[in-house]
Amino acid sequence: MVISKFGPFFEKRFKKIKDQALKKRLKLHITKIITSPEVGKPMRYGRKGTRELSIPPFRISYVYFKEQDTIVFLDFYHKDEQ
Repeated sequence: MVISKFGPFFEKRFKKIKDQALKKRLKLHITKIITSPEVGKPMRYGRKGTRELSIPPFRISYVYFKEQDTIVFLDFYHKDEQ
């Protein structure tokens, strides 16, 4: 069973979302990540070790620790804020 944790940036931005349809899509993608943690695109260079999943026009950034079977959701942001 995968253990999921949420970072402070992710929680802060998730609480600010007022659009219920976007929240629903985000929750669906979170469950998708939890069921299959390697579904996201692996990042390179300075963000090596993290993964991203796209929910146009947003991104979910997370880290998957295979040894501990843990996912830490780092951030949720608009694509243009990168």
